[in-house]
Amino acid sequence: MIETIYIESQIKHHPRTKQILSRFKKKIEIVHCDHYGEIFNIKSQNFRIQKKKPSLILAKKEGKKLHNIPDSFSIGGKKNYYFSHMLNCIYDCEYCFLQGKHMSAHYLLFVNYEDFYNEIKKKIKENRLEKSYFFSGYDCDSLALNGITGFVEYFLPIFKKNKNAVLELRTKSTQIQKILKHKPIDNCIIAFSFTPENISKLIEHKVPTVKKRINVMKRLANEGWKIGLRFDPIVPSCNFAKIYDNLFKDIALNIPNESIHSISFGMMRFPKKMFKKIIKENFNKRISSLDFINNNGIYSYTKEMQKKFENIIIRKLNKYMKNIPIYNCKI
Repeated sequence: MIETIYIESQIKHHPRTKQILSRFKKKIEIVHCDHYGEIFNIKSQNFRIQKKKPSLILAKKEGKKLHNIPDSFSIGGKKNYYFSHMLNCIYDCEYCFLQGKHMSAHYLLFVNYEDFYNEIKKKIKENRLEKSYFFSGYDCDSLALNGITGFVEYFLPIFKKNKNAVLELRTKSTQIQKILKHKPIDNCIIAFSFTPENISKLIEHKVPTVKKRINVMKRLANEGWKIGLRFDPIVPSCNFAKIYDNLFKDIALNIPNESIHSISFGMMRFPKKMFKKIIKENFNKRISSLDFINNNGIYSYTKEMQKKFENIIIRKLNKYMKNIPIYNCKI
């Protein structure tokens, strides 16, 4: 529950700021600041403690708003970019890289969506001879706070008008009500992230159950939306092959192949500095107990483990979901 909202002085009169504030029914504390960094970037903060009661920061995103993604993270396009209208997430997955990336666990929301759109529009024009792919949900969950942010309502119409661009909304949320108010858009992919249920219950805190996520995927698919399946990170466990087989089978029984745009998976991986901060921040030792090695500054599984997991994942996916593109997000 958000109890405090910090507002940058330069956007306190922005129409979206007013819209967002109007969505809070209960009385909240409003604190004005000159720049969000005064709250978000303080070094003495403890991410884990702050995560128990995060505040919302409303700010203006300055500088570059689109960033290239690694070639290996593509889902079929050559022109790939991610953008983050928000930093941090309402969920609390123990493997989440955000706890190693940011000083603060507060939700930082950039209200100047129109500036993001201007950069997106420029890229679409620049790449007019081929499709541009735009990914949301790297630094936050695309849908989880949409009731406050109005993100979907602003960006879906943009991509409806720009058929030469593809939008991926990555999420673990079941908040699809605003999406269902729109007719399906061929160039929009609603991409759901999964780990098997027993893993999710253990380390994906506050995340809706696998069953609930499959149910909302089924509803979206029935309405004509394209679905993306994202199994990232792949997490080692007892009975690894069996529990991933069960997950893929459950999805395949509910989601027709023709509704699935693409499948991607990736191993757990962290830059060295980020990894050390995550281990320091986590009070439990589940993540640090995994068999990580330092491979040129990136902490991940051994190459032998990665190859073993890749073979199992691809074999099991092909067992249930035939003729769907599968992408391995290698580091």
